[in-house]
Amino acid sequence: MLIHHVANARHAILRRTIAGVALGALSAFACASAAAQPTQSGLTRLLESELARMPARTGVYVKHLTTGEEAAVRADEAFSSASVIKLTILVRAFQLVDEGKIKLADRVEIRRADLRDGSGVLQYHDLGQTPTIKDLLTEMVITSDNVATDLMLTRVGGVDSLNTWLKRSGFSHLSMVARGHVYRRKILALVNPAFDTLTAEETTGLQYAQQGDALFALYASLFTGARAAWVNMVLEPANKKILADGRSRLPVQDHAYWLGDMNPRETGRLLEAIERGTMTSASSAAMMRTMLRRQQAGARRMPHFLDVPVAHKTGDSPVIANDVGMIYARSGTIIVAFFVNAVTGSLGETEDMIGRAAQRVVDYFDGPAAPVRRSPAR
Repeated sequence: MLIHHVANARHAILRRTIAGVALGALSAFACASAAAQPTQSGLTRLLESELARMPARTGVYVKHLTTGEEAAVRADEAFSSASVIKLTILVRAFQLVDEGKIKLADRVEIRRADLRDGSGVLQYHDLGQTPTIKDLLTEMVITSDNVATDLMLTRVGGVDSLNTWLKRSGFSHLSMVARGHVYRRKILALVNPAFDTLTAEETTGLQYAQQGDALFALYASLFTGARAAWVNMVLEPANKKILADGRSRLPVQDHAYWLGDMNPRETGRLLEAIERGTMTSASSAAMMRTMLRRQQAGARRMPHFLDVPVAHKTGDSPVIANDVGMIYARSGTIIVAFFVNAVTGSLGETEDMIGRAAQRVVDYFDGPAAPVRRSPAR
């Protein structure tokens, strides 16, 4: 009996020893695994918290150019750029200006064939206007003008040439997918496959017709005879619903309908190049920054709650609210690239969320702004 108790005691000690060794090994493994996991910065946690509130698919890249601190959330994922892709045309155009291949003072006559619907003001001016190249670049940025964009895209060599330059410049995740009128033509083809062969001018004319825009009068002569049925087709309520759904859904769901393909990190690199003047002359970089600071769109986004200057470019659709640019905080310039696709809630409220997120980023680097002191009412 004594021998039996001794044996049991020895087995118990052995089991405890083995268990202790195993537990120690597991603890050491857990500690090593924890050490191997990168520690999230406060800025990253801040960004994740802000993006989690937005009813959309989101990504962001932030970099403080003075301190070098950066943070990102889904910054290497591809997003539908909408008009943010116009920044690539801007930089390439100013490179060609520096090389003497484009002159900012040259004037361009705008004809009916050059008109494009959508954002911008040049379409509403009389035909025959002759803005300068600098005017076109300015409008392409500050009003996201589609007429100016297509004219400038032609002058930098077109879609393929622009994409080749981007790859050669080290931007493997920035590309223009198609000209604006091409994806509009594809959407029109949802109601009639024959529309897939429309010219740019016919596409613009039908867009004006479908929108009930008085500018369609300029194009009425293109839609006589059998083509008159095309106008009636895009005006049918059922087809208008198909087109509206296509404009909302396809530019975020189907890559073939994207204007551009961009990710936040490389967009941030492009913005940093504009800010530091590393891809153009100093004078060209300064002009680009001035244009971006004169932005007329997106006031509810990054600049909304800030009291410091912002130079930025937006990208918009019924379900896209992108905003990228430079925030000139008191502590130094902050590069910020917000991509907000497939918005499912209120677009206006989502814009406000972008503004609040930008405010929190600035507060992170500058410290919370002091409350405004107001004089008592008299």
